[in-house]
Amino acid sequence: MSRRDLRIGKWLKINVTNMVAEFFRLPRENLAIVVRVQDSKNRMSLVVPHPISEINNALMPYIEVSLRDNSHKRTRRTIGMDCTENTKEVRCCRYPLVVNFEEFGWDWIIAPKLYDANYCSGECPFSFLQKFPHTHIVHLAAPQGSGGPCCAPRRMSSISMLYFDHDLNIIYGTIPGMVVESCGCS
Repeated sequence: MSRRDLRIGKWLKINVTNMVAEFFRLPRENLAIVVRVQDSKNRMSLVVPHPISEINNALMPYIEVSLRDNSHKRTRRTIGMDCTENTKEVRCCRYPLVVNFEEFGWDWIIAPKLYDANYCSGECPFSFLQKFPHTHIVHLAAPQGSGGPCCAPRRMSSISMLYFDHDLNIIYGTIPGMVVESCGCS
């Protein structure tokens, strides 16, 4: 980038993949990104957004982070069924559900903005994918008000998130029980 380009202001993309990977590897460390620029008179300064810049439609510095799951996990076969919205299956099944945090107005979540949550739905006929023997016994006994077995998550997994806490600190955490991996009758 030439000095002329710097005077008129342009966006500059910088690959910080390795730096962000280090953030995730050491989430408790006090790591930060500091951007310094050198002007035409070789003076160094920090890049700090100024409130007046917004009025003049100047470019405001920001950082955008996209997360990708590059892990190649081996998945174990389960007896639960996976369905789509077009499936005619009436029995207990796992359906896809994408949750978009921005649609909820949850702007305190930095990443991911959306994730695959999945959900369970369907009927639980006699002894179909029942997780516990107790479910089978309750179904046979049919006590008043029991309602019988219901389709529910059998196995859940976690997701990793970046979010702001109440003091506006950026937190990296693993939130358990966020993704339905399989469904069954309980």
